[in-house]
Amino acid sequence: MEPNLSRLDWRRSSRSGQNGACVEVATYHGRLHLAAAVRDSQDSEGPVLSFRRGEWAAFTQQIKAGAYDL
Repeated sequence: MEPNLSRLDWRRSSRSGQNGACVEVATYHGRLHLAAAVRDSQDSEGPVLSFRRGEWAAFTQQIKAGAYDL
């Protein structure tokens, strides 16, 4: 059974601006894997995206490599 996502320890990057346009991330243990959840900081009751550990690691590596820089 997946956890109640509203009760997770959500955190925001220290690099987030003061304009409120941020995402929040939380990690949790799913049924069979470690997972990361992502949500809009301005809509804490809105949709949540969940990623398995390997998916999240690949995504964050791409971010660090500049793959999504504008």
